[in-house]
Amino acid sequence: MKKAGIIRCAALLIAAVFVFSAFAGCVPYSSHYRAVAFVHTNTAKNAQMSFMEFEGQMVFKLKAEKDSTIKYEAELETGSASVWIDAVGTKQLMFSPVSGDVFDNALELELESARTVYIIVETDGKCLNGRFGFTVTE
Repeated sequence: MKKAGIIRCAALLIAAVFVFSAFAGCVPYSSHYRAVAFVHTNTAKNAQMSFMEFEGQMVFKLKAEKDSTIKYEAELETGSASVWIDAVGTKQLMFSPVSGDVFDNALELELESARTVYIIVETDGKCLNGRFGFTVTE
């Protein structure tokens, strides 16, 4: 009887690990950060963040059509960051602002069909007084 209970518990644990790992693969990126005076929004076509202090990673999820363009703006008073994009299952560097940089640019996406696009903002240490904005246009 005791042995059967141990076998059931082991089977339940294996099933739980399998289910968790299956669902964990559905979200390829996650946000984790420490921030002061941090404001962010994320809709299907727009994402933005602004802060006094930010350290870590912020992930935005946008919807893009086949022939979309992502317009982006960024400004960073102090620090450095890398902004990545994943539109086809591979994370690629979009741009890397450092202290004093201001960006106002656009990136044409070469997609075969409509899909979810991830924008990942990663800082290299603490950044001060910054803002990032992303807009998908057709």
